Amino acid sequence: MKQSEALTISIGVLGGVDVFLTATVILVPVWVTFTAWASFFIVGGGSRGFVKSVVCNITGIIIAALSLWAIDLLGGSPLTAAICVGIGSAAMVQASKLPFTHGITPAIVLGFSQTVGTVAATGLPVTAGLPNNPVFIAIAAMILGAIFGYLSEAWGKAMTTSPSPSPQ
Repeated sequence: MKQSEALTISIGVLGGVDVFLTATVILVPVWVTFTAWASFFIVGGGSRGFVKSVVCNITGIIIAALSLWAIDLLGGSPLTAAICVGIGSAAMVQASKLPFTHGITPAIVLGFSQTVGTVAATGLPVTAGLPNNPVFIAIAAMILGAIFGYLSEAWGKAMTTSPSPSPQ
């Protein structure tokens, strides 16, 4: 089977499993898992891509948490939010220069954005206690999404046949 068809099957089936699990067993935002899944492929896939994606996503989550915490501490006005997010955005670009993030700014931004979305969806501050802390929810969802990315790639590869060499 061609790779595109194999990935169609693996991603299609596992996408359904992801939706079911996040709605019933692992209560994290499904959009975050899908974003992390895409991040896994964006950074190149495989074992290295899994690690790169998770590290970059968590870096973005930490920067978002610090930015949101600063917004809360400073009163939460639109101007304060703009300044804190601007500083956070600059921090993401600088963080992409670190050896452990491998220079992949988009994967850092994905972690940041999904944290902001998780905070908005839960209505809880980044300082909320466990198990409902939106930062830890975002981390769990990003890791779960990277796992789905890894599994879908592995399953897709297992179903992919290599072309037969042409006779000479």
